[in-house]
Amino acid sequence: MQRSWPTVKGICVNLRKIIYFAIILWLTGQLLGCAWFQAKKEKTARELAEEGMEAFKNEDYKKAIASFEKLKDWYPFSQYAMLAELKLGDAHYHRKEYDEAIFAYEEFENLHPKNEAIPYVIYQTGRCYFERLQTIDRDQTMTREALQTFERLIRTYPASPYAKKARDHLKVCNRNLAEHEFYVGLFYYKSKHYKAALERFKTVVKSYPDLGVHHKALQYISLCHAKIDNAASGKN
Repeated sequence: MQRSWPTVKGICVNLRKIIYFAIILWLTGQLLGCAWFQAKKEKTARELAEEGMEAFKNEDYKKAIASFEKLKDWYPFSQYAMLAELKLGDAHYHRKEYDEAIFAYEEFENLHPKNEAIPYVIYQTGRCYFERLQTIDRDQTMTREALQTFERLIRTYPASPYAKKARDHLKVCNRNLAEHEFYVGLFYYKSKHYKAALERFKTVVKSYPDLGVHHKALQYISLCHAKIDNAASGKN
C-alpha cells in the first residue's frame, strides 16, 4: 500500500490552525491575567482603609478584617498599612477572637516599637487575657498573663492613661489569684493535707494582703499549725 504524503497546501493549512490556536490561547491568557490583576488592584489602599473603617464603625468586624487584610497584603508599604495592622487587632478583639487579636497586637508592637499607640496596644493585649479570666476554682493562666502584661505597661509607660486603667484591672487579677490560692489551700485542709494547705495560706498572706481573704488565711494558718502539731504529738 502506497503511503500518502501531505501536500504543501495541507501543511500550510495545519500550520495556520496551529498558529491561530496559539494566538487564541495567548490572548486568553492575557485577558485572564489582566482580569486577575484588575480584580486585585481594583481598590486603592485609601479605599480599602476607608472601607475597613466604615465596616468597623458599623460593627461589621468580619468585613473590616477582610478589608484590612487585603490592605496589608496588597499595599504593605502604604501609609495606611499601619492603620490596618492596628485595627486588625481591634476587630479580632471585638469578635472575641482573642488569640488572633493578641497576634495582631504583638506583631504591631514588634514592627513599630516606638509608635505612640504602643501603650494602647499593650493594654489591649492585656485585655485579651483579662476577658478570659476563669473562676477561682479553675486554672489561672489567663489571670497571670493579664497581670504580667498590665504590670509591663505600668512599668514602661507609668504616665499613660492606659496605665491607670491597667491598675484597676490589676486589683481584679490579684484578687482572683488570692482567692484561688485560698480555695486550693482550703481544699488541702479539708483533705487533711495540712502542710500543703499551710503553704497556700502563707502565700495568700505574703503575696496578696488586704484583698479580702487575708484574715481568713491567717485563721487557717493557725489551724494548720495546730493540726500539724497534734499529728506530731500523736494526738487526734
